[in-house]
Amino acid sequence: MPTSTITSKGRTTIPKAVREHLGLRFGSRIDYLIEEDGQVVIRPSTYDIRDLEGLLSRAGGAHLSLEEMDRVVRERHAFRGEE
Repeated sequence: MPTSTITSKGRTTIPKAVREHLGLRFGSRIDYLIEEDGQVVIRPSTYDIRDLEGLLSRAGGAHLSLEEMDRVVRERHAFRGEE
C-alpha cells in the first residue's frame, strides 16, 4: 500500500503509483471527499477532454433529455460538496 508523510506545513507527495492510477500530472487538481463512514476519497477534479468521450451516449444512440444529461453529469463529474 503506497504511503506518504505529511510535512510541518501540511504538504505531502502523492506516491507515483497513485498519481499514475488517477492520471495526475503537474498542475493537476484533486478533490477530497469525506464519506459518511469517515473514509476519505481522493479523485481528480480536472479531466482530460478525451476522458469525457461517450459520457452521454446510450446503447442504440438514443438521445438524452436535459434532465438525464444533468443526472449523468452530476453522477460522473467530481462531486465538490456543492448542491
